[in-house]
Amino acid sequence: QVQLVESGGGLVQVGGSLRLSCAAAGSTFSSRFTSWFRQAPGKEREFVAGLRWSGGNTYYSDSVKGRFTISRDNAKTTVFLQMNNLKPEDTAVYYCAADNGRMILSSVRLGEQYRHWGQGTQVTVSS
Repeated sequence: QVQLVESGGGLVQVGGSLRLSCAAAGSTFSSRFTSWFRQAPGKEREFVAGLRWSGGNTYYSDSVKGRFTISRDNAKTTVFLQMNNLKPEDTAVYYCAADNGRMILSSVRLGEQYRHWGQGTQVTVSS
């Protein structure tokens, strides 16, 4: 069982930056994809960014493209989400998710296809 631990959330002003981390506690990532999702109060969970471990391909939602960057460490223990030029609409709880190693590319934006989830970290952008 993979345990994912997120960190790095907090309160930031509009235009500021935060860097989220997702660590595979006590192990390395054995998933094919690791992604970030977010959920704002009263809204559905939405895909933010995804990373394919083999090849390092990255995928983004239109709302964050050009502002957020997903990356990994070479040891395959941590995935990062660098968030720049933050906006009030980025306020949400951010979750890290990993699949079971067999997910296909067409499912990368589908939260229900991920097996492992972290506890979430709050990001609040004040105007």
